Amino acid sequence: LIVFAAASLQETLTQIGELYQAVAPNVTLIFSFDSSGTLKTQIQEGADCDLFISAAQKQMNQLDAAADPEVNTEGLDFVEQGTRVNLLENKVALVVPEGNPANINSFADIANCESIALGNDDVPVGQYSIEILTNLGLLEGLESGSKITYGSNVKEVTTQVSEGTVDCGVIYATDAFSAGLTVVDEATAEMCGQVIYPAAVMKNSANPDAAKAFLDFLSTDEAMACFEAVGFSPMA
Repeated sequence: LIVFAAASLQETLTQIGELYQAVAPNVTLIFSFDSSGTLKTQIQEGADCDLFISAAQKQMNQLDAAADPEVNTEGLDFVEQGTRVNLLENKVALVVPEGNPANINSFADIANCESIALGNDDVPVGQYSIEILTNLGLLEGLESGSKITYGSNVKEVTTQVSEGTVDCGVIYATDAFSAGLTVVDEATAEMCGQVIYPAAVMKNSANPDAAKAFLDFLSTDEAMACFEAVGFSPMA
């Protein structure tokens, strides 16, 4: 069973996959973790994928024939209708290296930083970050001052902060937890909207029943306990 999932799910889905072996010992799970934008492109180009879990609605909508044509501009039809669910909610967090040498304590303090790591604008964490910084009126100054370094997915941004090569970075709260990084601020829904992770079985799945069964398992109390332990919230 091939599962494409946002990079921010790597630790938890790997753990849940091990739990699932006890439930479905005949199912072999193969995970592919990357930015949701990269995974969406791979699916569009014909990669084998049974289940897709995105870190934002946009990338799923771009593959879903039932989505707004203003988002699904190419009329793509890869989502098996009736299987799509909003699985999880995350938070966007401002994190700093150990010791917080630049004394960054809030999103407003970013104006005083010398360097910040963000996701590229084609990945969800980057899109959320850019929306936050635009709303705060900080993006233009950071860009003109060449203070931004970009990562191709949330794990690359997390690494830059962990290694102390930047003053701060914007990642998911769950990645901050997994990496042991200090969160100094969290974005509100007003700053960047809700961070919702949709999941759906793909129409070209070779194992649609197995994919649906695993997706159902992800909503069980056992699986949700793994998600919640690192900071995800179940969708009501």
